[in-house]
Amino acid sequence: MSEPKEGLVIAHLGQGIAVECEGNITLCQPLRRLDTIAVGDKVLWSLSSPDQGRIETLLPRRSLLARPAKNNKTRPVAANIDKVFVVIATQPFCDFLLIDQYLAVCENSQIDVALILNKTDLEQSEELEKELQVYQDVGYQIHRVSTVTSKGLVELKAALQDQVSVLTGQSGVGKSSITNALIPDINLKTNTISANTKHGRHTTTAATLYHLDFGGDLIDSPGVAIFGLADLNGQQLAQGYREFIPLIDKCKFNDCSHLHDKGCQLRLSAENGTLSTSRYQRFLKLSQKMNL
Repeated sequence: MSEPKEGLVIAHLGQGIAVECEGNITLCQPLRRLDTIAVGDKVLWSLSSPDQGRIETLLPRRSLLARPAKNNKTRPVAANIDKVFVVIATQPFCDFLLIDQYLAVCENSQIDVALILNKTDLEQSEELEKELQVYQDVGYQIHRVSTVTSKGLVELKAALQDQVSVLTGQSGVGKSSITNALIPDINLKTNTISANTKHGRHTTTAATLYHLDFGGDLIDSPGVAIFGLADLNGQQLAQGYREFIPLIDKCKFNDCSHLHDKGCQLRLSAENGTLSTSRYQRFLKLSQKMNL
């Protein structure tokens, strides 16, 4: 039996897990006692047969994104992420409630987050630009790109360099188009994973990690579109709005719900215009959603 070596989880293939080590990819099975393993995890593994491996240890994570699962539990989506890029577009019209949800989860997970405005070749609405200005005012970077004209792609690639990134966003915003622009040989790379693991065909069900030619890694995951608020409480949700943080401690009551409570500084600031009314109203909607 070989000595355990450190590897990187790059995909889930059926019931197996593709682990990359020293340029080679091996299909592995995890020991049953281990927690659920996510793409991006670093593990210790060993060969159990000439073509198969066994994951023995899950190494500590620096960050984790999870999605809602059955019985009010969560399931890991991707691990050891440095930055999440939330893709938005003028068509379909932005679901700002979903955007705020993504941002709140990232803030609480200590994962850096930015926005990508795709389809800039189309006319942008005044309402969209107004909301984008709110995000910029509280410190979120916005990358403006078009996969049709290639506008902004050079700058986006620079922002992705030398880190592990994830793209997320509502359906139809062009996440796949951006992924294909960043990884033009994506089909070749997925076929290579299947060939190297002798899995027959690439049947990833959760996520896949790709090495970017210009440096850095990108985790492509259809499941990331639904990562949710499952493991946040009301206090953490409020702290997920970075502009709320200086005001929270000024509320009259420590357990302020930030709704009708007397002396709530969030509500008062939204009423007097020093806090974005739209962001505050969406916070209330998410709070109600969590308590249903």
